[in-house]
Order: sequence, then C-alpha cells, then structure tokens
Amino acid sequence: MHFTGRTWRPPYESASFIIQATSGCTYNKCSFCSFYKDETFKMSPLTEFEEDLEELKHYQPNARRIFLTGANPFAMSYEKLKMMALTVRDYLIKCQTIAMFASIRDIRDKEVWQLKKLRAMGINGLTIGTESGDDETLALVNKGYTTVDILEQCRKLDEAGIEYYLVYMTGLAGHNGGQRNAINSAHLFSQINPYFISVDSLTLFPDTELFSRAQAGSFVPAGEKERIKELETFIENLQLRTHLFANSVSNYYPVTAYLPKERDRVISELQGIIDTVDEAVMDQYRTELKALG
Repeated sequence: MHFTGRTWRPPYESASFIIQATSGCTYNKCSFCSFYKDETFKMSPLTEFEEDLEELKHYQPNARRIFLTGANPFAMSYEKLKMMALTVRDYLIKCQTIAMFASIRDIRDKEVWQLKKLRAMGINGLTIGTESGDDETLALVNKGYTTVDILEQCRKLDEAGIEYYLVYMTGLAGHNGGQRNAINSAHLFSQINPYFISVDSLTLFPDTELFSRAQAGSFVPAGEKERIKELETFIENLQLRTHLFANSVSNYYPVTAYLPKERDRVISELQGIIDTVDEAVMDQYRTELKALG
C-alpha cells in the first residue's frame, strides 16, 4: 500500500479499510494544528490508487466501506472525486461507502447536483473539522471560514443526502470563552443535520502557533473543569436528534450519548467529575498527553 506522511483516521472509522487518496492539507493554517505542518498537499497518482485497490481486493474482496486518507481529500474537484469513486467500483464490487475528511472550504465549489451524483456513486460519511460554530472562536484559531459558511455548505450536504459528522473542540475559545462558544456552536449545529458530533478537547503541542501564543501570554488556555462545563453547556443547548461522542483520548472523562434522550444522564456524569476530581489531577492528564492518536 502507498502510504506517505501522516496517515490518520477518526476512531469511529476503525472498521473501515484505509486507502491513501491525498497527503497533506490544502489549508494548513489552523493555529492549533500541526498534523500536516511539514507536508505539501498532493493527490495520489491514479496508478498508485489502483494498485492499492488491487491489493485490498486481494485480501478483502468484500470490503463495504473504505476511508480515503489525507487531511481533506474532498478538496479534489468533482471530476477527480467522480473518477476515484468509479475506480473503487471497478475493484470493490460490494463497496457501499467511500468516507473521508472534508473541510467547509471543500464544499463551496461543488454544486448540489454534483454532490448528489457523488452520493449516488458511494461518497458518503464526511468528517468535517468545524471545531466551533462561533465566529469569534473560528477567527481566533484561523479556521478560514465563518458560521454563515458552515450553515450554507452543510445545508448543501443535507439537500444532497450526504451523511456528515461534525467535530467540536472544547477549550478552543480559551479561558472564559467556552460558554459563548458552546451556546453559539450548539445553536448553529442545531440548524443543520450532522449524523453525529465528535467532541475533542484542545491539547496544545509545542509545534503549533497557539502553543507559542500561550507561552507568550496572548492566549490563556481554559482549565479542565472549565472545559467540562463547556461541554455540559454545549449538550444542554443542542436542539437536535444526534449521537454525541466525546470519548477520544483528548477528553479527560469520556462520554457518549444519544441526544436528547440521554442528555440528563450525561450532564449528571460530567457534573459528577467537576464535583469530585481535583483540577490538578486533570491538568496532569493533559500535560502527559503526547499525541492524540
């Protein structure tokens, strides 16, 4: 298999078969991220992509879901995505879903009719690293789009019938910003239809801009209990039926819930952590995190 640079997939894609479609990130400017810092975005040659499909076919001819790697393969044009989807069908007859990472920016240049065609060809299950639905926070970490963009582009996915998963990140707004971020993000997410929401918690690594700003004192990180309170507020204000997964290693206390049915239960669990665990213990956990996957 042709894997270059950083190969990463979300925890919930653990049962999917991984194939490299791109490497690097088309944007690479988010101030909290260094995943693809030293990589230039490039698409895998079709010959390599086909060789990988041939190898996968040999070992897993009945594969039903594959995950295309790279920070945002959905950045490829409609025509290139179409070619990849059709090529997958040439090798994996039973493949039903082609999932991948996507950015809000990647959806802008695609018309709804194109999205519908891509969905019909099996492209479905986009993981979108929105991280926030609050304009002040999005600007703070240089996401490169606004809440209006998120609303417009996700509604296009809704119309096309493409399943997507949004990422929310506690702590991203910094000290005293979490409540505003949680309320505004929940309000925005409630206007669209994410199949589920994945929650991470900001961990500052030395090779990121936000880490440097924290060292200089221009960004004050949120405390651990502050982050859990932010997550409580986010859950309290979500007004949609969705699954929420806050169970990645970046979360001090992992929780999952189907909302709104399990809202009270999960909020009670989180409040229990706030009431019984010392902040210093939580801080130590964050300090000892060396990577997120």
